[in-house]
Amino acid sequence: MNHEHGKHDEPAEDEEIKIWKKKLIFSWLFTIPIAIFMFSGRLFGIEILPESWMVPILLVLGFPVLFIFGWDTIKSGMRGLFTFYFNMDSLIALGTIVAYLTGFLSFTGIVDDYSGVSAMIMAFFTTGKYVEAVARGRASQEIKKLLELGAKKARILKNNQEIEIDISEVKVNDILIIKPGEKIPTDGIIVKGESSVDESMVTGESIPRDKIKGDNVIGATINQDGILYVKATKIGKDTFLAHIIKLVEETQSEKIPIQKLADKITSIFVPIILVVALLTFFAWLIFSNDLSRSISIGIAVLVIACPCALGLATPTALMVGSGMGAKRGILIKKGEAIQTMKEIKIIVLDKTGTITKGKPEVAEVYPKEKEKNLFEIAASLEKNSEHPIAKAIVLYAESIGLKKYKEVKNFKILRGRGIEGKIRGKSIVIGNRTLMNERKISLKKFEETIKNFENFGYTTMVISENKIILGAIAVADALKEDSVEAIKKLKEAGLRPIMITGDNEATAKAIGEKVGIYEILANVLPEEKANKVKELQEQEKKMVAFVGDGINDAPALKQSNVGIALGTGTDIAIESGDLVLAKGSLNGVVQAINLSKATFKKIKQNLFWAFAYNTIAIPLAIAGVLHPVVAEIAMALSSITVVANANLLRRKKID
Repeated sequence: MNHEHGKHDEPAEDEEIKIWKKKLIFSWLFTIPIAIFMFSGRLFGIEILPESWMVPILLVLGFPVLFIFGWDTIKSGMRGLFTFYFNMDSLIALGTIVAYLTGFLSFTGIVDDYSGVSAMIMAFFTTGKYVEAVARGRASQEIKKLLELGAKKARILKNNQEIEIDISEVKVNDILIIKPGEKIPTDGIIVKGESSVDESMVTGESIPRDKIKGDNVIGATINQDGILYVKATKIGKDTFLAHIIKLVEETQSEKIPIQKLADKITSIFVPIILVVALLTFFAWLIFSNDLSRSISIGIAVLVIACPCALGLATPTALMVGSGMGAKRGILIKKGEAIQTMKEIKIIVLDKTGTITKGKPEVAEVYPKEKEKNLFEIAASLEKNSEHPIAKAIVLYAESIGLKKYKEVKNFKILRGRGIEGKIRGKSIVIGNRTLMNERKISLKKFEETIKNFENFGYTTMVISENKIILGAIAVADALKEDSVEAIKKLKEAGLRPIMITGDNEATAKAIGEKVGIYEILANVLPEEKANKVKELQEQEKKMVAFVGDGINDAPALKQSNVGIALGTGTDIAIESGDLVLAKGSLNGVVQAINLSKATFKKIKQNLFWAFAYNTIAIPLAIAGVLHPVVAEIAMALSSITVVANANLLRRKKID
């Protein structure tokens, strides 16, 4: 996986932290002597340098701080001034350059020297940027943690020899050998062996899953007790883990509507501050007739107004929020969903694979008193079939204690109808109503039971021996264990759940009642689901979320205001949803809503503090109360406050 994610070996955040750390160290190496030279005389009455040397030395020491280590900021800020695309750097660039130029103007005797102050402003600005980069890196630790999950080495079978290679050398169709306790190197399919696999990193389930030949496995999950031979089906950037990493990265760099608004405010705010700084300078010049003081106050206004905190308010909270989501298997594909999710009022849930498990299980047996006898016959035949219904019957038989199967002869699969065979010379037929009619087996005594089963949407398998019906087994798509609890929580959160399904009205209502949903859209074809969502949006005039498996539900997921795709194993439907719930549990919907509300609350708090800071600080700077260096310290502190507040989101319980 690493070869495809080479850029991940050195995450962008780490690189950024290193760059700002280097700039910070070198900036302060030059700025500390400047501070000593400037303040030793003022604070301690000790003049280290002769007065005639002071300004030239400050200009020399300040040059690398501004034009080498702070060059990117200066360049970005000045470009903004010339292109009229203003950003935060514009204020810092202008403030530091004007302050630096006062050093040269001081030789005329008209103004005081602030060239040393310019270096201090840039050093504090660089420190603030380093703190931001560290905070961003911390917020992105989830990506690193996900990367660390992956195996580093793989054991492959080549020419009947076991050889160990680097994970980057694994190719599609390679046969991997995974011993007990080892990580599965990449996504694949079992070609030989049986084991249980710890898939908690994907499903959140603590109980390992049993795996046999033909089952899919996911890279980075852990093999428990058997040796597995796995054919690699996906490598590198195509694997499940790589998709998750890409998703988290994309979300963290994406702008949501409120962030776009903050950016727009910044682009208007910066030119206004430039005008305010200019007016402040002229006002002080006119009323005080002190050019030096007027320049100092003008610089303080520029520096204090730098809206760094405003720019950090949204991205930091979004990064922390998306990282928290990733840990819980809530993968935010579109950052916008974080803002929209809190406004959702209606949740439309697909039935199969969303509310239900999407695989058949035995639901009813008739007559119950003959259960053991029925399953002894049915499972003996069904174990010869690979059909999901057959597997459900065999699994149930084992769960009620069946250990030995009867010998079956002349076994035959009758496609779409059932199966038949002979046990001890007796002719056994197991199948649906069509097969019974075909074989002229009377359903008279069981008609009512079969009808009841069919009304509940159960698939009914009738068991007959020598043309006499012994009983019936009803198989159904069972509810997920946490569906009832999740629907209850959604209702408590003030949301209106609606179930959508292709099933008939009776079946849909029966499942709806079990789970606690009483608004049902039944007999809906997959292509009609998107239209149903659209109708709800238009008629109700409310925000609608759609929860589905993300493959056949893709149009509905796209149509909804927030599409929530449930990922099951490697079949995660990343392309369809705005949010992807890797665990495939409806509880993830509840968590996503809580996460959305908590994250958005932090964003609003951050924006409030960013604006409040500027509202208080700018008038103080205009009044001449703040020295430029104090203004820069205050500005850096405001950014740190916003970053710290965003990180407090981690303490929020969203479960």
